Amino acid sequence: MFDVSPEAKQAVKVHKALGEPTRYTILEMLIKESNLCPAELENRLESVALSTLSHHLKQLTDCGLLNSEKKGTFVHFSVNWETVNKFVPYLNR
Repeated sequence: MFDVSPEAKQAVKVHKALGEPTRYTILEMLIKESNLCPAELENRLESVALSTLSHHLKQLTDCGLLNSEKKGTFVHFSVNWETVNKFVPYLNR
């Protein structure tokens, strides 16, 4: 029997997360400008409700592509460059 390594499992999660166009766009936005809160991202995305955006941010955080940091009452998101460089280096332009 073949055991799937933890690294392979994370790679699958990363690529599944990026298979959704909105999540890919969010990651690209955060690559260009880090430390954005959901309200700032919502203003820049067309027709994405805050509840849907929260779901996308959770998916990107759960697979390791984003870091989150609470600042006061806001949560700010930034790119986890270690994961990006390891699994999707073509995004690091």
